[in-house]
Amino acid sequence: MSRARLAVGLEYDGSGLHGWQSQSASPNVQDAVNRALSRVADEQVRCMGAGRTDAGVHAIEQVAHFETSARRSRRDWLFGANTYLPDDINLLWVREVAGEFHARHSALSRTYAYLILNRSVRSALERNRAWLIRDPLDDKAMDRAAQVLAGEHNFSSFRAAHCQARSPVRRVMDIWVRREGQRVWVVCRANGFLQRMVRNIAGSLALVGRGRETAAWFARILEARSREAAGPAAPPQGLYLQRIEYPPELLPERNPAGLETLSRITKDI
Repeated sequence: MSRARLAVGLEYDGSGLHGWQSQSASPNVQDAVNRALSRVADEQVRCMGAGRTDAGVHAIEQVAHFETSARRSRRDWLFGANTYLPDDINLLWVREVAGEFHARHSALSRTYAYLILNRSVRSALERNRAWLIRDPLDDKAMDRAAQVLAGEHNFSSFRAAHCQARSPVRRVMDIWVRREGQRVWVVCRANGFLQRMVRNIAGSLALVGRGRETAAWFARILEARSREAAGPAAPPQGLYLQRIEYPPELLPERNPAGLETLSRITKDI
């Protein structure tokens, strides 16, 4: 029987998960999705995600693909899989795609958003959804400093020490910092990311926002090409995989369900 390739979009709350990647000893997104889809397909299914998110990191829209000989309607795949998924993981959409579509390798860009809750009192509701910074933050100074990262650069200063990427060079298409009341968002779109790159950027930008460092210092970090030059990494709970873009002929515009979280405070990038 011929096999079909399907793409799925999913959202998840990473608070109780050890990231996307399959691992036998800890709860993770990939294993949960594989089990759910396998039950709907009545055969073993293994999905491939567009990117690996670390423990505690959330996704507003992750994309994955899988192959199957099972024939089900979109509705059956979607609601069937969600029946078997835990409450912190949810499929948003399902569609059949061409055989050359690959969730990871076909991606044109990825967008990550980092949320800082900037207020003096801790939050019961957002303790696992944002980084609490009590000191006042100058979001405009953070935005000015961040612009040095736009373009193609060696991002060695912002990669994790154990990052296994072959090259530290990435192209940042857009990066900006915006305040919405007590919330400060750092949003970055690039052709790819190094491990912990956004968290390391956000951690260093926070030092600028607090007035402890300057935009000139932030620019020197990039030039240093050394992780030791940058500030500490921001914690994982503020990081969201927001959006992954593909050539429209491989994955047409999909249902925007799940993207509302940032709709009021992000711009078209």
